[in-house]
Amino acid sequence: MENIYEINKLLKKEEPETILKYFIDKYGSRAALSSSFSIEDQVITHMLVSINNHSKIFTLDTGRLPYETYSLIDRTREHYDIEIDVYFPNSNQVEDMVKEKGVNLFYNSIEDRKRCCYVRKVEPLKRALSNLDVWITGLRREQSVTREDLNIVEYDENYQIIKVNPLCNWMEEQVWDFIKKNNIPYNQLYKRGYKSIGCAPCTRPVENGGSIRDGRWWWENPATKECGLHVKSKIG
Repeated sequence: MENIYEINKLLKKEEPETILKYFIDKYGSRAALSSSFSIEDQVITHMLVSINNHSKIFTLDTGRLPYETYSLIDRTREHYDIEIDVYFPNSNQVEDMVKEKGVNLFYNSIEDRKRCCYVRKVEPLKRALSNLDVWITGLRREQSVTREDLNIVEYDENYQIIKVNPLCNWMEEQVWDFIKKNNIPYNQLYKRGYKSIGCAPCTRPVENGGSIRDGRWWWENPATKECGLHVKSKIG
């Protein structure tokens, strides 16, 4: 396996495009971007297509996404003339969960919310990553208190995979500058005050001055605001 510590030393001062090229050149179709169609993921999609237009990209359709996100999936496909693999939750698990806890169980408790996230996101992600060696994400340190110690390259023990965060050190302003400079399609909900976009029932606009993650699971403490996709990873 790669020496994660040494790769971080090698790539820590490199631009995101260089970081992506390192892994795409080395791993090819064994490396993939998991896209939620955030502004960060759209930036990485643009970079990946520039490096290799056959770069692997996939997304998780939870069944509860906003219309604007579904629209962006098709716009992105058309804009870049690429394929995007879509993974869905197990229908039996969804039916059992809803039968037991209700359609909007996530409002009941953190436990129920995390169960919904597991069924609709984590389990499909496990399937998506099962044949990969490298998982590319759009995570940035600035996004939340749970991501402050994020590194460019990590080893995710939960999924047994190398995890690459090429925009780790970017600020939100840099992301938007790149979007505008390169005419990259993005989710129209950002124009309505959204800063982090997930499932429709668990996402709302952020008031002026609010942090990036304030609009996600707003009824919870900031320290619990992860869906389980991204757990603590090791850098060495």
